[in-house]
Amino acid sequence: MEWFLKVLRQYADFEGRARRKEFWMFTLFYCIFNVVAGIIDGLLGFRVGIFGGILALGLLIPSLAVSVRRLHDIGKSGWWLFLLLIPVIGWIIIFVWDCQDSQPGENQYGPNPKETGVEMNSDRNSR
Repeated sequence: MEWFLKVLRQYADFEGRARRKEFWMFTLFYCIFNVVAGIIDGLLGFRVGIFGGILALGLLIPSLAVSVRRLHDIGKSGWWLFLLLIPVIGWIIIFVWDCQDSQPGENQYGPNPKETGVEMNSDRNSR
């Protein structure tokens, strides 16, 4: 949950890098919340996913931001996210890139968060 909250704290931060763990933990909790929203919509009899839509709208910018930072982590521009507009092939390419390990060392988007020790522990110590 801490990783999900970290992404929310960086709500519209499209600069820097996001490691795999940050991206995939955010994605996991997003999916869990989406299932819960769907269940609530179903129990309340909404044919159109009201709660799911509100969740998607509320997390649109953080989702885009963490996705761009994830691409930065492997040395790619955030503009590559537009590949998602190409059905199937674009989705597969982005999925494969999201699964890749961080580019070692510093790249044009900043230092490697895995190597610099920018972890959840450092976030807790700063509070």
